[in-house]
Amino acid sequence: MSCRIFRDVPSDITIEVNGGAFSLHKFPLVSRSGRIRKLVAEHRDSDISRVELLNLPGGAETFELAAKFCYGINFEITSANVAQLCCISDFLEMTEEFSKDNLGSRAEEYLESIVCKSLEMCVEVLQQCETLLPLADELRVISRCIDAIASKACVEQIASSFSRLEYSSSGRLHMNRQAKCDGDWWIEDLSGLRVDLYQRVITAMKCRGVRPESIGASLMNYAQKELTKKSSLWNPPGQTKVDVISTGHEKLVVETIVSLLPVEKLAVPINFLFGLLRSAVILDCTIACRLDLERRIGSQLDIATLDDLLIPSFKNSGDTLFDVDTVHRILINFSQQEDSEEEMEDGSVFESDSPHSPSQTALFKVSKLVDNYLAEIAPDANLKLTKFLVIADALPEHARTVHDGLYRAIDIYLKAHQGLSDTDKKKLCKLIDFQKLSQEAGAHAAQNERLPLQSIVQVLYFEQIRLRNSLGCSNGEDEHKPMHQSWRISSGALSAAMSPRDNYASLRRENRELKLELARLRMRLNDLEREHVCMKRDMEKSNSRKFMSSFSKKIGKLSFFGHSSSRASTSPSRQSYRTDSKVIERTCASID
Repeated sequence: MSCRIFRDVPSDITIEVNGGAFSLHKFPLVSRSGRIRKLVAEHRDSDISRVELLNLPGGAETFELAAKFCYGINFEITSANVAQLCCISDFLEMTEEFSKDNLGSRAEEYLESIVCKSLEMCVEVLQQCETLLPLADELRVISRCIDAIASKACVEQIASSFSRLEYSSSGRLHMNRQAKCDGDWWIEDLSGLRVDLYQRVITAMKCRGVRPESIGASLMNYAQKELTKKSSLWNPPGQTKVDVISTGHEKLVVETIVSLLPVEKLAVPINFLFGLLRSAVILDCTIACRLDLERRIGSQLDIATLDDLLIPSFKNSGDTLFDVDTVHRILINFSQQEDSEEEMEDGSVFESDSPHSPSQTALFKVSKLVDNYLAEIAPDANLKLTKFLVIADALPEHARTVHDGLYRAIDIYLKAHQGLSDTDKKKLCKLIDFQKLSQEAGAHAAQNERLPLQSIVQVLYFEQIRLRNSLGCSNGEDEHKPMHQSWRISSGALSAAMSPRDNYASLRRENRELKLELARLRMRLNDLEREHVCMKRDMEKSNSRKFMSSFSKKIGKLSFFGHSSSRASTSPSRQSYRTDSKVIERTCASID
């Protein structure tokens, strides 16, 4: 490549730049460029005629513009070449020291007065600076453009907020959140930046106070542009199988986006966080990156869906289909967050445990989500019992008010893993509170041959209690029953609102009372049968007068309903009651 600025006058110096040769003249060059003046002065005795400029910023194209400036040839400074001109003027020392209104001052003036007033032009200059590092950074070209972009975005946001202000029917000024926000048009422009420059721009915007929602929208747009090869990772799993090639660039993009995520909840959708987590697992990002994503997901797990939790496992072929370990860590983060929130509330334990509080509502939603997740992963033949147990037991006991979903998941696991031992089956069934099963689930469990015999007995026992309570309510006997029977187990809803320790003690007390009452009814029935036999014998042997006298005495002895007012009938009944109490105590002692 050879270039002659003036073809009529023979050149006396040749400048070589990146393989290209420029046939020029010493006088116009040394009058503007301090660097070329020094080179010529150093070789004055040898009459230098050839100079090679190594590592010239901007290359041959930019040097041609600088040479035209030295010859006084007009050209236009634009946002596409101002960064290169700033760098080459510094490299060639084309400053005010050697000539007035030199190239350096002209480029700086255009940068300050034109470029920094426009966000789009600042973005374009930053794109040009990607090949001019580190000189463009040393000259503060990059930092000035970044500050201008952050300031412009903040101003646009404020102006957009004012445009959405309106008066309500009551005359108060409020912001219409349903109106479209036009202050985030810069999001698309920033998506073309290199990741390191994009990181600096977003960091500056966060310092200037740009809305977290706008930051999150920009991060999502940038991720979709830079991770196009893995665009299917943002879709629900199970639709397509992606052939993943781990590259350093994509790994850097994911780690950078995670570091830039706003601290505020709901600044980005939770499915976007799960998409980043899948990408981080695929690309083998740093542990800190993945743990940060798991913590963020755990803080808002109550709004996640089942598709979000189904993270494919990218390990060996003999591993599970889904990444159970990651989900377990997410559940731990959620549980720890719940514990910390409860500790922060001074003296408000009842409020935090009430069914209408946000934390309790989140627990209910997550418990249903976990039960559905267990049912989805249960058919996996490679899923070990220990992993299934840690997922099922990750939430506190009071998180589930109904155990139908957990029972369904365990039944699917038992069906898919028929080789389990009785001990392992008992470990699984210990997770189920059969007292909290619905009527349909209880009927199914009572006939489920896959359950251990002990579990079936428990189901039948609680079903009998439920049936007895329903019959008692239908007969209108609630007003005659003791107070403790009015709050006896219905479907586990009351016991779920108690603490685990109080719940256990209450259940043991209720079981003991039920056993006492059953034994007492059994003894009273035996007394009634004996009295009936005696009455028939007296009827056969005595006359009508003696029969009526005997009949009245027998009637006085019977106190089946406990409302007799005759004092003469207390002796046999008291002896029978003392006998009943001894038998009941022995029965309960043997049962306990």
